[in-house]
Parts: sequence; C-alpha cells; structure tokens
Amino acid sequence: MAKRTLDLAVALPALILVSPLLGFIALAVKLGSPGPVFYVQQRMGLDGKTFKLAKFRTMVVDAEKQTGPVWARNEDPRCTSIGRFLRRTSLDELPQLWHVLMGEMSLVGPRPERPVFIEDFRKSIPKYMLRHRVKAGITGWAQVNGWRGDTCIQKRLEHDLFYIQNWSLGFDAKIMWLTMIRGFRNNNAY
Repeated sequence: MAKRTLDLAVALPALILVSPLLGFIALAVKLGSPGPVFYVQQRMGLDGKTFKLAKFRTMVVDAEKQTGPVWARNEDPRCTSIGRFLRRTSLDELPQLWHVLMGEMSLVGPRPERPVFIEDFRKSIPKYMLRHRVKAGITGWAQVNGWRGDTCIQKRLEHDLFYIQNWSLGFDAKIMWLTMIRGFRNNNAY
C-alpha cells in the first residue's frame, strides 16, 4: 500500500507537470514521420499478466515486418530522427506514467518485457520468472546501473532480484533520484 501511495503521489503531479512536454513530443512525432504518435505493445507484468504498454513511437511503422520481434540496436535504421533522440533521452517512456496511475505499472520495478522474449528467457535463465512477483516499473535498479537495452539479461535479472529482495520506500526513492541524474541519457538506450 505504501508503494502504491508513493506511485500516485509522484506519477500524478509528474504527469501534470510534463503534460506540455508530452504535447510537444506528440507533435514532433506526428510531424517527423507518417504513422501514429503512440506505439502500443504487449508486455508482461505482475504475476505474468500481460498489458498493453504505450510509448511514443520512435520507429517507422511496421518496423518488425521484415525481421519479426527483435531488440533495437545501436544506430538502428528503423528509428526515425526524432525517435533516436527520444530513445537516447528516454523521453519515449513518459506515457508510461499513465500505466502507473492505472495500477498496471509502478514507478520502480523490473522493466516489463515482451512475452515473445520471455518465452525464451524462462526456458534458458533459471529464476527469470521471479521478476514478475512485483509490478513492472518505468525505471529500476538494473536500469540505473546501466543494464538496459541490448545488455546481458543475466545481469539485469541479478539486479531485478536484488531489488525485489531489498525493496523499501527508501530504495525506490534512491532509484528515482538516480534515474533523474543518470537515466534520462544512457548509452545503452537505443
């Protein structure tokens, strides 16, 4: 209950505060390339339940039509010009504040992954599904320590499990603070 209270106390004012920025980003995405402003994708969260996660669209429409599901990579040719900037600064993630308000996500927790990738991870990585014992987060211990994007999934899992085992409101506050100073510009965010 304390975590949910913190989520609401931070997410609602944050959403109000950044609403002009959200409008500006939406306009930039729309003018930057044809297609919708938001990209909606199935992700897995608490207890293995899926939900539709929204982000600002950063790639061309039907980016995975030729390849099937793949992670974005450095200098990904599928990214739009504004999309590349949004990914590097993590501004494409801002619509997820809405998911926090709706209770589908938390501000802090393991990042939600796509079910298609989870099927492989659950078979090959012991204890992978333990990360779904808490709500997925916009940011997490793994992300503020540089384990995001196409990085070692085992290291990400280690950090996620450490977070789950050592959770406290103070730990969440520390991760949110580190996100503010480290997370908005990350070399592994592409």
